[in-house]
Amino acid sequence: IPLGGDKHLLGAFSEVYMVKEKKTGKMFAMKCVKKKQNGDLNLENEITVLRRIKHDNVVGMEDFYESRTHYYLVMQLVSGGELFDRILDRGVYSERDASKVIQQVLQAVEYLHQSGVVHRDLKPENLLYYSPDEDSKIMISDFGLSKMVDNGIMSTACGTPGYVAPEVLAQKPYSRAVDCWSIGVITYILLCGYPPFYEETESRLFSKIMKAQYEFDSPFWDDISDSAKDFIRNMMQKNPSMRYTTDQALRHPWIIGKTARSQDIYYSVSVQIQKNFARSKWKVSPIQSLKPHVKRVIHGPPQSEIREGFTAERANENETLERKCLCCRSLT
Repeated sequence: IPLGGDKHLLGAFSEVYMVKEKKTGKMFAMKCVKKKQNGDLNLENEITVLRRIKHDNVVGMEDFYESRTHYYLVMQLVSGGELFDRILDRGVYSERDASKVIQQVLQAVEYLHQSGVVHRDLKPENLLYYSPDEDSKIMISDFGLSKMVDNGIMSTACGTPGYVAPEVLAQKPYSRAVDCWSIGVITYILLCGYPPFYEETESRLFSKIMKAQYEFDSPFWDDISDSAKDFIRNMMQKNPSMRYTTDQALRHPWIIGKTARSQDIYYSVSVQIQKNFARSKWKVSPIQSLKPHVKRVIHGPPQSEIREGFTAERANENETLERKCLCCRSLT
């Protein structure tokens, strides 16, 4: 069953299918990526990262295969939907709900950082619910821009505009602290429904981010606790050396549940989410290299090629196509 397409990094298109393991009947998501003529170092990097990590709040890769023309990533199937959709469907929503989401994200990102992995593209659309259950856990997905680091320092300017840290836009060497900045931006959005940085032009947007110019506007923030605002300020520190680490963030009173308010803020947040993050808008693609954009600111699978053990069914008008996987080895 097709789950849709996915723009993968530099425009390469991948298709995602829901597949079933024949022996166990267990369902998975299979991402089919067409090979590039000159190879795909970004995809190879993503696969290397996914093979290295395993955490309750991270969408894991269960297996990986390749044929002459395609790569096949067998991923954990998550069926609970995207973060914004669940908020809109709730009917009741509070700071405490947002705090629980961010706590899970922090736990996952702390694990990634301890494993030497920096995500570099944290944003609401990459936060999925594992199941439709009301108490479902949050899962981090999409490691297309993630990076394994030895010395902790990176230089490639990449990410999604609006969520990227100031030091990345300033084209300075940066660290895993960029993920904490992104979590701060996500927290801000979860509490008011609109982004901290918004401008009609890219140059103005990047300028605001580099200066860390954001406000807690009235009336949208009037009912939000000072503790929540303090948490955001610490996560969105312009100076990365002063920014909270995941460990510090996990010990903040707002995260551990001592100060997050239970007052219902659903109406104001949901109205703003629908206004500012219409489905067509919040599907913002990451930019694998922000360097050309920053310069402007500063200076102005085929049906026969999957393997045995899985069957994927695709509804195509009145016809059902069955795809069979070959065994657990690379196809040549």
